[in-house]
Amino acid sequence: MGKRVLIVLIVMLFTKAEAQTSAFETIDNLIELGRYKIALQKLKSLPSSFEKETRMAKLFDVLDDHNKAILHYKKALTIKEDYKTKIKLGKSLLKEKRIKEVVTLYEEICEKDPDNLIAKYTLGKRYLQLRKYEKAKTIFKDLIKKDGENPNYYYQLALTMPQYKKIFKRIDNYLIAYKLDNSHFKSIEKLAKGFTTIKDRDSAMLFVNKGLKLRPDHIDLNRLKINRFFAKKKYDKSIALLNHIDSVQPNERYTHIMLGRCYFNLENYDEAEKHFKLASHLDDEDFKSSIYLGDIAMIRKETRKAMFHYLSGTSRGKRKRDRAYMGLANVFTEMKKPQKVLEAYKDAVDENYKNYKALFGLAKQSDLYYKDKKIGYKLYKRYQERFTGKDTIADNYIKSRLKEIKKEYFLKGEEIE
Repeated sequence: MGKRVLIVLIVMLFTKAEAQTSAFETIDNLIELGRYKIALQKLKSLPSSFEKETRMAKLFDVLDDHNKAILHYKKALTIKEDYKTKIKLGKSLLKEKRIKEVVTLYEEICEKDPDNLIAKYTLGKRYLQLRKYEKAKTIFKDLIKKDGENPNYYYQLALTMPQYKKIFKRIDNYLIAYKLDNSHFKSIEKLAKGFTTIKDRDSAMLFVNKGLKLRPDHIDLNRLKINRFFAKKKYDKSIALLNHIDSVQPNERYTHIMLGRCYFNLENYDEAEKHFKLASHLDDEDFKSSIYLGDIAMIRKETRKAMFHYLSGTSRGKRKRDRAYMGLANVFTEMKKPQKVLEAYKDAVDENYKNYKALFGLAKQSDLYYKDKKIGYKLYKRYQERFTGKDTIADNYIKSRLKEIKKEYFLKGEEIE
């Protein structure tokens, strides 16, 4: 009797397992055919098991519902410890940007399987995201020891040293990555920018051109090349590239303000005006375009229009706007409003105390405006103390005026220092 019961139980268990296996095969076929809804319904009807939970997770991953996938991967791991499922869980956590959970999981994976280079690489990149640079550095150095031919390890190692003073170490690692793979674009881009930062312009342009051969439409590299052409006064070449990036990424403030500057320097003021207006509309903080528009109006002798643009430049943005006040000073000079000229120069100096031209303008205007020449004298002296050598013409003018003012007061029986 006991043997019969045991046989019946074994048969029932075998039949149940066989039925479940058959059910999973049916579900797998449905998933392959894209019948996700039916597959999901059938899975929900089955009792909880490792096979069921991993399939549910996989299905939700395919449907981009990664949070539900995470839930089912975690359920599966409570039933059975499985390495591959942990890796899949890690990928789903990554897609949801749950970085701290990814780090905890991959630390566990790497501890149990220190030879898993992919898991280590993933963990190192996540440490970088959390700005745990020393931990990331340790991982990438270890990866380089195990596989020194992988350019990505050197690239990531460079990223563990974000401090400015370590720029040369970063460049060295980017160069190794590039030597290992001449098409490693991320390293090429970083080298172009790094050499620009340290003002090694020839090396910068070498990598700019290498990068643009691989990706001709890359915006940042095109901008570096545009800036270089502009610095060398090759405005036509800058314009050609600016028109190219405008076709790739239209309506960018940088593109229009640079087109405006190129045309301004080529004295094509109609085109310059058009692009400065576009740049101004694209950015409420853009005061530089207003200044250029004011300059164009001054060139055209449109004094009131210039005043409007310079005033606009003084009220836009949070950065230093001393150039706008300098422009206003020029407008008020044309309009023969000396007090307004003085006020504009004062505002320019207040806005940027390092602007030597503004201080010279303020000193000269004070000298012209006030009967008390001591006011101008003190400002000339301040200029001498801070900016001698910046402008030879200003230096000579100030030296001459200081002598004249001193002589004038001496003749009145008064000495000034």
